[in-house]
Amino acid sequence: MSSRQYAALPDPFAMHRGGVLRGARIAWESWGTLSPAKDNAILLFTGLSPSAHAAASAADPSPGWWDPILGPGLAIDTQRYFVIAVNSLGSCFGSTGPASTNPATGKTYRLDFPELAVEDIANGGYEVLRSLGIERAHTVIGPSLGGMVVLAFAAQHPGVARQLVSISGSIASSPFAIALRSLQREAILADPAWQAGQYAPDAPPRNGLRLARKLGTITYRSAGEWDQRFGRERIPGAPQEANSFAHEFQVESYLEAQAEKFVAAFDANCYLYLSRAMDRFELETLPTACVQRALVIGVTTDILFPIGDQRRIARALERSGAATELVEMPSIEGHDAFLVDIPRFSVAIRDFLRMSSSSP
Repeated sequence: MSSRQYAALPDPFAMHRGGVLRGARIAWESWGTLSPAKDNAILLFTGLSPSAHAAASAADPSPGWWDPILGPGLAIDTQRYFVIAVNSLGSCFGSTGPASTNPATGKTYRLDFPELAVEDIANGGYEVLRSLGIERAHTVIGPSLGGMVVLAFAAQHPGVARQLVSISGSIASSPFAIALRSLQREAILADPAWQAGQYAPDAPPRNGLRLARKLGTITYRSAGEWDQRFGRERIPGAPQEANSFAHEFQVESYLEAQAEKFVAAFDANCYLYLSRAMDRFELETLPTACVQRALVIGVTTDILFPIGDQRRIARALERSGAATELVEMPSIEGHDAFLVDIPRFSVAIRDFLRMSSSSP
């Protein structure tokens, strides 16, 4: 079963940094009911790797990536709001991207896909709203890459969202994040199986993508959480000879499991495009009155999108005239806290959305 739906993009669809797409589409899923006035829509953008399946539904009861936050009676209450989650343009879960067929050639785009920008992802979400006849979203929400996308959305479509929630995002990637993603891309590009992007679907650059995912996973949590969660626990029966370099510690086993799961689900070229788009995003200013209210959430142990990034986002929103709340969470889980530290994030998001019910 699948609850995936599709919205056609304008044909042609102009890309932010040049080039166009023909016959492109955005995959999306929804929960709740759109009000007759179409004024209760929440648009949700994802991080780099998830699909639009943010929560289970009757059409697709499989677990979603934000099940504890999104649903009836939860922080994002689907009894009150009509929630639309979109798969990013350039990704590989239904939206048009490098792994899609190029209608001009009948072959997979691969590196013929135009350069992708965070602004393009935001515009894809905007077109989903338009396809549903929604002129103004109640709130746009996004974590990680999505935290960048919501800012691009507000900058390009001022007033189309009444409120904004940016979680662990950035107005411009830090040198640390750029350096990390550069090494992740290099791991893929150096894999002989990458073949300059021309690999067959059943023969992807597995080793390169594995290493890229492992590097990312290390930065998604804090050093304190790695220590608390794994310590120096060893894998039962693992070889410990001096000349053995096989996995010995539990943390190594965990990274390997995460990498294998990712390789089985994600396309390497899509990863390269999305990664580079994050590096190149830089928001200079936000237009006046782009949103009325904003919530910015950051985690003090996040090394990938540090708390200073969240303070800069909050200042940019304040300068635009938005009534802005900054929440600095002391969670030990680092960047991935929005996926695991559910009690703290639930309270912050629920309180912000409840306050909106009394706003004009």
